[in-house]
Amino acid sequence: MADFYEQYEFSFNDVILPDPLADAFSSSAMQDLRQHMELLFGVDLSTRIDITAHRLSHGQRIRIHNDFIPGEESHRLLIQLNRGWKDANGGLLVFFNSSNPSDVHRVLRPLHNTGVVFEISQSSLHAVTPIHAGDRYTLVFSFFPA
Repeated sequence: MADFYEQYEFSFNDVILPDPLADAFSSSAMQDLRQHMELLFGVDLSTRIDITAHRLSHGQRIRIHNDFIPGEESHRLLIQLNRGWKDANGGLLVFFNSSNPSDVHRVLRPLHNTGVVFEISQSSLHAVTPIHAGDRYTLVFSFFPA
């Protein structure tokens, strides 16, 4: 476990998905998604897309970080799967203008069936507030430079 996060994580690498999910994560679906990200951000991306599922449970959180590693992932898509989520449950996604926790840029609720895309850079500081109730689920699609 890294020092800045507390979560459960499952990688989709080398996993065989059940038929109802296989089409959603097929090579052609991932190619379409990559092309959409390229258009959205005006960049060329590798065909590599890492997919992970995250679960945060009571008391878990992700502290301020930026995920930036030169030459590694450059863009990310987060899909929230949290039917019936309430603000009292915690788990808010927070973007920051600096590493100062009070310098908040935007706060996003983990609303079911919504997505957030962003470029990963030294200034893409973000965090997830502590979970007070329930389990918070997110699909994470990581894109890499061409």
